[in-house]
Amino acid sequence: MKIRRILATAVAAAVTTPVVFLSAAPAFADTKPAPASTQKTTPGDEDPDFDEYEKLVAAVTKAEAKIAALDAERDGYEKKIAAKDVGEAVATELAEAKKALDAAKAAKTTADETLAKAEAALKKLLETPAEGETPPTEQQKADAEKAVADAKKAVEAADAAKAAAQVRFDAADEASDDAMVELFRQLSRIDKELKTAQEELAAAEKALEEFENGGLDDCKVDDAVKVALTGPKKVTVGTSAIFSLRITNTTDRVLDQVEAYADATPLLDGEGPEDENGFFKRYITVEWTGAGNPHWSPVTEDFDAVEVGAIAKGGHADVKLRLTLDAKTPVGPGVAFAVGAYENNDKTCGLGEEYAHANFDILAAKTDKPKPQPTPSETTATPTPAPTAGGNDNTTQQGGSSSTPVKGNLAATGANENLTQLGLAAAATVALGAGALVIARRRKAGANA
Repeated sequence: MKIRRILATAVAAAVTTPVVFLSAAPAFADTKPAPASTQKTTPGDEDPDFDEYEKLVAAVTKAEAKIAALDAERDGYEKKIAAKDVGEAVATELAEAKKALDAAKAAKTTADETLAKAEAALKKLLETPAEGETPPTEQQKADAEKAVADAKKAVEAADAAKAAAQVRFDAADEASDDAMVELFRQLSRIDKELKTAQEELAAAEKALEEFENGGLDDCKVDDAVKVALTGPKKVTVGTSAIFSLRITNTTDRVLDQVEAYADATPLLDGEGPEDENGFFKRYITVEWTGAGNPHWSPVTEDFDAVEVGAIAKGGHADVKLRLTLDAKTPVGPGVAFAVGAYENNDKTCGLGEEYAHANFDILAAKTDKPKPQPTPSETTATPTPAPTAGGNDNTTQQGGSSSTPVKGNLAATGANENLTQLGLAAAATVALGAGALVIARRRKAGANA
């Protein structure tokens, strides 16, 4: 994804003109090029880098949601601890047990007092009566002794009730303590999970950042691969036109896998057309053919590449592009564009720093109705402009038609998906201006919805 961010920044000049040469450093963090044999894509394949990006974003979102949930759970336990919220059942039992214990203690106090009074009365009754006093009767002594015995039994019952109440209260109190301990244990558990979740979030954010921003040394922008694109100046709506694309290896070594990315679009006020949802409208179907690909293969929204294969040092390969204009293609200016890229077996890779383009006029389809002819007037004929050269060493051409035959030694290797996406994203930027990358991403997001 780094290439798209770099290109979006570098393409400020493209807002005023649809054709510029960009200089940026494309890279995909943690996305090492795989062997060519495993890179073959077919129309309709999913974008693996977009899928990876979505997975990384999902991992960050999931970690953030987990942290938010744990934070909320922790707040809940902190409030319970502050309120000593041990649960309704435990709290109710503790309250009732304390009430029963208090009652048992009060009953024991009353029993003890009653016993003390009974014992005091019996003691006084048994004392030697003073001179002139009447001694107690045997019945009075028996009643006093019975009162003491009854009081002792009441004290024993009070002791037993108090002991039972104490056991009940101790159990309820222990249950309450256990509940509080459990609250603190849950708080500790949450803190551990929060630490893990925060580490997971940090790792997910790092992976996403590296995917978006890292790996600048993996691929580079250079002039190792240059492209030249030529084609007719005028194309009629509802017809097809053949454009020629030459891909040149400017280095002093063999480039093991060379690819090009091409597309075309009508230009309305210098920008690519959008549909009612703001997505990029594909009015023009682009197909390619070459020695390694004898049949016409479409360039799709999945950013399929023009797979050239290996090119010897200083060599080149030629392919043809067939542009077919939909019947609803807006008339006016149009542009075809292409950029080259390469990947070597030693894992070096790069994107061309120059983007070939070929401007053409989109003409309305012919009708059978005769049109009134304007009165001829003397005018000065404007000569048709010759194909212009751009970039370094005049390798990027635009306009005009070409009879260059398809030739070159092309290897039928698989396309590198990383280069495919970043390459066509770059080419789209050239043609459509600063909004092209956003449109391409939105289109892809819509396709995956």
